[in-house]
Amino acid sequence: MNRPVPQAAIRPLDEFYSRQQRSLPPFEVVTPDEVPEPYRTLLVHERDMTRTLEQFHGASIHLRVMSRHRETDVYCRESALELDGSNRPVEFGAIRIYLDRFPEPGRTEILGEHRPLGGILNASGRPYTSRPAAYLRFRADEFIAQALRIPKDAILYGRQNTLRESDGHPLAEIIEILPST
Repeated sequence: MNRPVPQAAIRPLDEFYSRQQRSLPPFEVVTPDEVPEPYRTLLVHERDMTRTLEQFHGASIHLRVMSRHRETDVYCRESALELDGSNRPVEFGAIRIYLDRFPEPGRTEILGEHRPLGGILNASGRPYTSRPAAYLRFRADEFIAQALRIPKDAILYGRQNTLRESDGHPLAEIIEILPST
């Protein structure tokens, strides 16, 4: 895992790791063709991950937040998306949400930390686009392994994604990392 990596490919995960004085896990940017199944089906598309994971697993999803911080209208959190009922983690993510782009009650629901942003957007009927900018291969460090309840050093795949309003303004920037299925 030693290809050159554009800094934006890992944002906002890099900001959490820096803030908590942790070293980033080994990772590299990969092409969509290098993403194996079932990761490819789950990651290489322009849909939101919440709906994609709910359809794949046949269950609704909720959040388990591990860290958060807020700077005025920018709210950031590291969380695991878990299946309702079993609490099985199906994604680890780091997200930066631009709260000023959300009217009430959406802002309150985001800060309530129960539903993933994709679920909130889908329920509201608000139009948005999902634009992956990079696909990533990771070696799970202790933090991500604990979040996903998997062995340390497991090889994982993910993506850097931006959710945008119809006018192109960003709603959120996300790193989405999936456990093996």
